[in-house]
Amino acid sequence: MPPRNKEQEAEVLQWIFNVIGEPVPAGQYEDILKDGVVLCNLINKLAPGSVKKIQTKGTNFQLMENIQRFQQAVRKYGVPDEEIFQTADLFERRNIAQVTLSLYALGRITQKHPEYNGPSLGPKMAEKHEREFSEEQLRASEGHLGLQMGFNKGASQSGHGGFGNARHM
Repeated sequence: MPPRNKEQEAEVLQWIFNVIGEPVPAGQYEDILKDGVVLCNLINKLAPGSVKKIQTKGTNFQLMENIQRFQQAVRKYGVPDEEIFQTADLFERRNIAQVTLSLYALGRITQKHPEYNGPSLGPKMAEKHEREFSEEQLRASEGHLGLQMGFNKGASQSGHGGFGNARHM
């Protein structure tokens, strides 16, 4: 289990509440997020209507449903499956660091949504960097024989004896 990073947790909370448009409440990171209500409000700000029903109070099972609805919504929003935390990571505090990584992934994905112009979280994603080559530049390499072309300056496999065999000296 990766160690928790309090600075990242503070940054994530700050980002979430900036997006939602509310002050960061007092309390422990995992307690603020545990019932999934804040997370559902967050994804609804990023992608309105993502989570239709948010349980603000109820049984553990009902509160865990909030987390599951959030997970489905961020998957639809574009966060890769392997970056989405498990419900127990948050609800049972099994892996709070993974929750933080998931939220960073969500913050990163907002950059792929042109309709989103709210606060950003984490480093800016690289834009694709297209390279343009002229015909002349592309042709310049045609005269070169790469080593894959079968020309290998006299090196050969003679004396090797095939795969898996010892080489006899």
